[in-house]
Amino acid sequence: MFRALRVRNFRRYASANLLSLTGTWIQRIGQDWLVLQLSDDNGVALGLITALQFGPSLLLSMYGGVLADRYAKRRLLLISQALMGLLSLVLGVLVATGTVELWHVFVLAGALGSVSAVDVPVRQAFVSEMVGPALLTNAVSLNSTIFNGARLVGPALAGLLIAAASGDTAPTFFINAASFAFTIVALAGMRADELLPSPPVARGKGQLRAGLAYTWAHPDLLLAMGLAFVIGTFGFNYQVTIALMARETFELGAAAFGLLSTAFAVGSLTGALLSTRRSARPRQRFLVGSAVLFGVLTVVSGLMPSYASFALLLVPTGAAALVFSVATNSFVQLGVDPQMRGRVMALYFMCFMGGTPVGAPLVGWISEHFGAPWGLILGGAVCVVAGLGAAVWLARDRSVRVEVQRAPLRARLRIGDGAPGVPSPQVRAAEEKLSEKAPGQQSV
Repeated sequence: MFRALRVRNFRRYASANLLSLTGTWIQRIGQDWLVLQLSDDNGVALGLITALQFGPSLLLSMYGGVLADRYAKRRLLLISQALMGLLSLVLGVLVATGTVELWHVFVLAGALGSVSAVDVPVRQAFVSEMVGPALLTNAVSLNSTIFNGARLVGPALAGLLIAAASGDTAPTFFINAASFAFTIVALAGMRADELLPSPPVARGKGQLRAGLAYTWAHPDLLLAMGLAFVIGTFGFNYQVTIALMARETFELGAAAFGLLSTAFAVGSLTGALLSTRRSARPRQRFLVGSAVLFGVLTVVSGLMPSYASFALLLVPTGAAALVFSVATNSFVQLGVDPQMRGRVMALYFMCFMGGTPVGAPLVGWISEHFGAPWGLILGGAVCVVAGLGAAVWLARDRSVRVEVQRAPLRARLRIGDGAPGVPSPQVRAAEEKLSEKAPGQQSV
């Protein structure tokens, strides 16, 4: 389950990332609560702040992917982590001095989202450099486990901090600003000779288009990204819906909001831990099934009549969300060539997070006008429809064909999801393994 932690660089990175992500979740809860305070519990404002934080992914993620393929990823991460820590510190100072206004939060959320849009594809591509392809699936699952371990602790700590400070959210921002120092120290202290960098891509025209063309030529990647876009747009809005359910539907305070987020995180952590057992690339039908299951559980959670029943159902819903997320991430990472990984992962996260600027305000508007449960019910229904549509597309795309190879002469019957001309995951893994042993590269 924890085999990737045998790699020293990844072990240092993962430990620091746990602390840093805990701070990130503390700030997210503090930021949401601050927006509700400044906007008189406006659901649209809460959706808008989420949109501003994730909207830059639409414009900047692909450029982050190009940078990841072109430059040293560790150096890029040192810069992005320092910038995000500085932005958190500025927001904390504004709140502590009593000068914060709603537009300040909007501007800083947009700035944080812009840096994060570059940071995320670089960080995802950097995982393979730390552990190599053999441990990549496990490392991706462990990253999700760390993310959701932080999600388990962070919201509860944020709720307690805000309650102890009589509603003051400034401590949440100061803690997050300090937490980035751990990741910076871990990155700076890595052993560079133990990393497995792919050959850098030289500067040139058309590199963004090349990433898009590569993805378009692989139907399996298109399916994963299509599902990620729909689920990310209409399903992964719990940052908005949980806050509104706690404050409006159940009429409870920050501590209750933090506990609901923790319940969702318990499920997410469980799903991430289950995913660490996987050692091979997931199948397409697994992605479809996990998407449908997540959508159904989201609909049912919106129908829960009480705080306790809603909190209880958030556990399996969170587990389903992370099983889908980890499987899709692994599916994409293990299905691309090393020199394309940065750009393809950037496109994947642009699909996954780029729909949030549309989905979060829309879900906020629905919750504001029809009640918070409807944000969950309608969002989950869209996810179910998308999953079933993908299942129909897969069923129609399945084919039976005979392949003949001349030298040596042999024939085989192929039945399955793969399209002609698309390399299998095993072929891609072999190509990646060979690329790691190119002349002049280090190996662990």
